[in-house]
Amino acid sequence: MTTDASPKISSIDTAVTFWKCGTCSEGTMNTLDRAFDHPMETEEHGVMPLAGGIAQHGYQCGILWGSACAAGAEACRRHGTGSAAEATALRAAQGIVESFQARNGSINCLEITETDWTKKSQMLLNFLKGGPITCTLMTVKFAPLARDEIQAALSEEPGCAACSPVSCAAELVRKLGMSDEHAAMVAGFAGGIGLSGGACGALGAAVWVLGMDSARQGLGYNGVNARNGQVIEAFLKSSGHEFECAEIVGRTFEDIEDHAEHLRTGGCAAIIDALAAATRAELEPREQKLSA
Repeated sequence: MTTDASPKISSIDTAVTFWKCGTCSEGTMNTLDRAFDHPMETEEHGVMPLAGGIAQHGYQCGILWGSACAAGAEACRRHGTGSAAEATALRAAQGIVESFQARNGSINCLEITETDWTKKSQMLLNFLKGGPITCTLMTVKFAPLARDEIQAALSEEPGCAACSPVSCAAELVRKLGMSDEHAAMVAGFAGGIGLSGGACGALGAAVWVLGMDSARQGLGYNGVNARNGQVIEAFLKSSGHEFECAEIVGRTFEDIEDHAEHLRTGGCAAIIDALAAATRAELEPREQKLSA
């Protein structure tokens, strides 16, 4: 529930931010980070490729990826790094997904927009039908709700603070040598964002890491897509050509403890390893690749 102490979010500023950033994922994270008075430009640029449902594949709406990442950043600032922050981030992501599902009837971009973003004809049709305006309004309306879910999770005692590992996405980020703060930021991606069973959270984390690196290098649209394509191909080979967590694992996770136990006993280890290897290969300097 919103309180007087809740960070303020302006509808006009959110709309302007959406158009300035160009995607729902980056626009949402940008808005929430600034509401919590902690902008993170590189990390915000990194979520851009998650718009359209992971590199435009139609899975979870970019608003959810951006919101979950902002939740993890704020959980880290509140609880420090480690299991407490990651569990709080994952709990916030659960609330965000539930709120989004209740409001929009689906969490998947393809079902919400009725657009296959890999097809230029459908992208054009979406534009002509006013799709960008619809997505802007969706972001404007949901950003305060995401803030409230983050506030609610932060107001509780960190549940499952002793769980380790908490998140598949956080484990992937650690394998790539990223910071504990970055691990906390993606912790909510676990189980398909908030244990919802959607597209793999570890894959989302890999795309985010590449997104940050691509932003630093100033890579264009085609370069970003090519890198993501290589990682997605490696992921699908390791996942039995399934995108969604519930299909890969054969169920959805009951709670944070259930997911932690799955990881502790080696669940999804092969997928995490394959993603780590493919992402590292894409992160190698260009001259190193050419000499290989």
